[in-house]
Amino acid sequence: MPANKRDSARIERRLVATLTEACEMAKAEITGFDWLTHTVDYDAFPQSLRVIWVFETRASKEQALSCGQDTRMRALTAIALGEAAVDSVQLERCVRFDSEEECQVQHGGDWRRRLSGHQG
Repeated sequence: MPANKRDSARIERRLVATLTEACEMAKAEITGFDWLTHTVDYDAFPQSLRVIWVFETRASKEQALSCGQDTRMRALTAIALGEAAVDSVQLERCVRFDSEEECQVQHGGDWRRRLSGHQG
């Protein structure tokens, strides 16, 4: 857990920078992948960290997962977290996959509300 707000802000900046690099690599490699984001509660860091890989459609998400692209996305996540000096993260628990389509259907396109459900 970060010691203070300054440490949390420093970690957040590193996460944004390294995850942005991972996102750009994935966009070039993975069909249907659109963007990624993360959620974190710094009072429970790093266990609360979630990285959400978002596809355009449910079908494109399912296609990528069935072709084993989840392995590549987890690897990109691991690289990004390593570069951000974030240790002790279980990738199987940390990484999630979602789609714009599913958010629209289930949460009316409200990503803030949807992502609040990814904290657990």
